[in-house]
Amino acid sequence: MDQAQKSISPAAWAQLFTLALIWGASFFSIRIALNEIGPLTAVAHRTGWAMLVLWAYILYKGLPLPTGRRIWGAFLVMGLLNNMIPFSLMAWGQLHIETGLTSILNAATAIFGVIVAAIFFADERLTLRKGIGVILGFFGVATAIGLESFRSFDIRSMGQLAVIAGTISYALAGVWARKTLSGLSPQVAAAGMLTGASLISIPTAWFVEGPITLNLAGATWAAIAYYALVATALAYLLYYRVLAVAGSGNLMLVTLLVAPVAIVLGAVALGEELPARAYLGFGILALGLLILDGRLFKSGQHRVRRA
Repeated sequence: MDQAQKSISPAAWAQLFTLALIWGASFFSIRIALNEIGPLTAVAHRTGWAMLVLWAYILYKGLPLPTGRRIWGAFLVMGLLNNMIPFSLMAWGQLHIETGLTSILNAATAIFGVIVAAIFFADERLTLRKGIGVILGFFGVATAIGLESFRSFDIRSMGQLAVIAGTISYALAGVWARKTLSGLSPQVAAAGMLTGASLISIPTAWFVEGPITLNLAGATWAAIAYYALVATALAYLLYYRVLAVAGSGNLMLVTLLVAPVAIVLGAVALGEELPARAYLGFGILALGLLILDGRLFKSGQHRVRRA
């Protein structure tokens, strides 16, 4: 069996679902915070508080601290690609589209990740299976967005494109991490990139949206605490634990589970109603992700062997 896709124990399943619930609820909490603060300020809070928590964890565990200009330069770029750009674009996008639709479009990260990896790495070339998965993924995204968005370009269309641009930034971050951050402990790499992101996001938010005040409503602070401490700092730690017990292949399942959580929360707590095409698009996208994952093909091959 492929080492990247190992069998999942009940404990690993529980951790996968927990991570999906945490990330799914992050879209809701970010939208609550955006009622009082701007997108860039929301990102500054997210990266800043999460950074402090992760460095506290690293010091508590006694993990070796990174030194040298090269690694800190890599952290700065990683923070820009994996945090500052996608967090800001998606937060801005949520001002103009539903949280559920944001989560659906966010699932396209894996699609762009495959394409970008094929461009930069010889061992990640596009196979027939991956090509089919990518095509279905694009078709799913286009279906979720809707043809009218391509005919009449408006602020809602811009919100959807902002989220898609954020997923492309995530994909580029994956390439950068592989090229520059290999050999570091994942906890240190996460703290380092959040530090790089904070060095960019805090002054940017201050300059564009004004001084970052701490005099916020209780609901806003609750939302910030959730998406910064739980959905970012704690989620990073849980992510690497799930990676160790479930394998990278099975982490694709988290991508499929996040969107339903966000959709339900958006409908119940925010009264959102998504058009039927959004659900259809997510179904097509999910099929594409499962094909990329290889799970469907392996299942079919297993049945043929048994027969």
